[in-house]
Amino acid sequence: MSSLARWCHRHRLSVVLAWVGLLLALGAGAGALGSDFGNSPTSQNTDSAKATALLQRASSSAAGKSGRVVWQVKDDKVTDPAAERAMTDALGRIAHAPGVVAVTSPYTPAGKTQISKDGKTAYASVAFEDGVGDPQVEHVKELATAAESESLHIALNGQAFTVNPKPNPLADAMGIVLAFLVLLFVFRAVWVAALPILTAIAGVGTSAIAVLLLSHVITLSDTTLTLGSLIGLGVGIDYALFIVNRHRANLKAGMGVGESVAKALNTSGRAVVFAGLTVVVALLGMLTLNVGIINGMAIGAAITVVLTVLAAVTLLPALLGMIGPRVLSRSERRGSAGQAPPSSGGLWGRWAARVQARPKALGLVALAVLAALAFPTLSLRLGASDDGNLPTTSTNRQAYDMIADGFGAGFNGPLVLAVQAPDAAARAAEAKLVTALKDVDGVATAGAAPMKAGQTVGVISVVPTTSPQSAATSDLIHHLRNDVIPKAEQGTSMTVYVGGVTASNDDFASVLMSKLPLFVLVIAALGFLLLTVAFRSLLIPAVGAVLNILSIGVAFGAIVVVFQYGFGAGLLGLGAAGPIESFVPILVVGIMFGLSMDYQVFLVSRMREEWAHTGDSGRAVRVGQAETGKVIAVAATIMVCVFGSFVFGGMRVISEFGVSLAVAVAADALLIRMIVVPALMHLCGKSNWWLPRRLDKALPKVSVEGPADEFLHSQHPVRERETTGLAN
Repeated sequence: MSSLARWCHRHRLSVVLAWVGLLLALGAGAGALGSDFGNSPTSQNTDSAKATALLQRASSSAAGKSGRVVWQVKDDKVTDPAAERAMTDALGRIAHAPGVVAVTSPYTPAGKTQISKDGKTAYASVAFEDGVGDPQVEHVKELATAAESESLHIALNGQAFTVNPKPNPLADAMGIVLAFLVLLFVFRAVWVAALPILTAIAGVGTSAIAVLLLSHVITLSDTTLTLGSLIGLGVGIDYALFIVNRHRANLKAGMGVGESVAKALNTSGRAVVFAGLTVVVALLGMLTLNVGIINGMAIGAAITVVLTVLAAVTLLPALLGMIGPRVLSRSERRGSAGQAPPSSGGLWGRWAARVQARPKALGLVALAVLAALAFPTLSLRLGASDDGNLPTTSTNRQAYDMIADGFGAGFNGPLVLAVQAPDAAARAAEAKLVTALKDVDGVATAGAAPMKAGQTVGVISVVPTTSPQSAATSDLIHHLRNDVIPKAEQGTSMTVYVGGVTASNDDFASVLMSKLPLFVLVIAALGFLLLTVAFRSLLIPAVGAVLNILSIGVAFGAIVVVFQYGFGAGLLGLGAAGPIESFVPILVVGIMFGLSMDYQVFLVSRMREEWAHTGDSGRAVRVGQAETGKVIAVAATIMVCVFGSFVFGGMRVISEFGVSLAVAVAADALLIRMIVVPALMHLCGKSNWWLPRRLDKALPKVSVEGPADEFLHSQHPVRERETTGLAN
């Protein structure tokens, strides 16, 4: 790493120009090709996927988007002359609008069931031609809402009229500004505040453009860019900060700029590369789940981390060379020559000494707090947000509520049963199934579309009594599949699959929930292996893996409280309470495990460096905690600011990431790394560094701390034998 640092320092202008050229080249490519994001969360092996495939094969033509125009009157009924005349005129204009194929009005015989029983709510179905553009849809929205009055409220929902929230660029800016202010407040030097942010922006900027281009190659969700920015800004600023902090300490000790940059990269830079590797491994571990939408997000986030690490070990040394000693404040520059390295005193030194003095009491208190924060995880329920979770000011939410009031909560998410009926006996069985469904608890209505002569695929629509997100609706889906449908199929050639958006979301959640425990174990095992190789220890990786799982529990607990219970969601403008997005916990596991490993690497690498020089485990833990406490706390504060700013980005999914990661990072850095880990290490003493001799020989040699490891092997052969052969 020192050779790379010296080269980047000597050729600093070339390095900076190379990064600028990379940004411009990628930007030109993205400008020419654009993006091709897509969302396809449905698994191919689920019942709902089979229903969708069957209905698509049976369909003779491609269908475009459709939507609903919903209206509600205050005092009268929708069939009163004034309301009927206003809506009939509006629907007539919509029917003749460009891109509209058909309009089914409740004032016609074909749409007579589209008026609620109390007569106060009605809706019209609007079908668009395939490939209709946004301008045509917007024109229809204007025609529909033009009829609104004080007594007539109109709203729209459905696939065609869905208003997808756009990421708020102010969220990125707010996170960056807060991070700058934190760095400026702590270090009192403008360049210390600016350099980590500039480095992170370079890494995130190149990765964002690269992800745009990658969307043409693999399926990437439209949230991949925002998720990458969230992760990249957090880790990018932190990684650069750790290197800059070590560089500042070297300058204060009297080193020249070039020598200091080389040593900083050969110590903290190694830790940054290793920490970035752990994040990438955790993210790419999601590929084992083999879920398309998650694979794309994981690859996009991994690319972001790789490029932010690359910026930290190439661009940052070049910038440090350009700035020279100005990375120190004026007062620090006046007194830096020959200054002794920073001591382990001060606030964090006193705290480290207190943890060493009372490890059991403080450790137990911290563990109790962490357990309380993680406790809501036990009620975690996965699903998918819909219009019912939007803020009440949204037209989609208003239409959702009006439909629920007039037609029942389940009308917003009917189940679609795809029926394969190859013969007359199967079609008769379908009719009996419809009759049986009407008597099933939890079913409001059930009806089958008439089958034409020669048609072998039928459709049964089942409206539950409960909302699409209700646990009772999920229970109904399983009851139909496990009990009602098998009984109807018995002795016939009929095959029935339960599909529709509600069933598809439920299947996707079930698939991911079943894979979550195994994924956590796989990621924990990978983390254990990496830390074992890095620190030549069994105890430290084991403790790290267990505590990382606990920090993940804290992340889950936070999103359950805010988004599932709804505590504070209204104040934050996050809409109504509901289940957690199915793929969020999987991604949180990968991201949080990587971030937790980062702090473990930065903390323990300094402890091991001290252990290598002194052989005193208690001193190593205390000094390591004291000297990294400030920078870890600052780094965590920056991450909390960055992640927290995304809570206000206008996208529920990204807000879930923001809340979970912000709370978990704060708890991980302040409770786990600053209390629980050092407390346990004090209690374990020299056992922290024990590794069986045979295992030590078998594992590859990886130096995270650079010269410290070399010092250990060359200057302390006796202590090396003690730490690797303690069991003998």
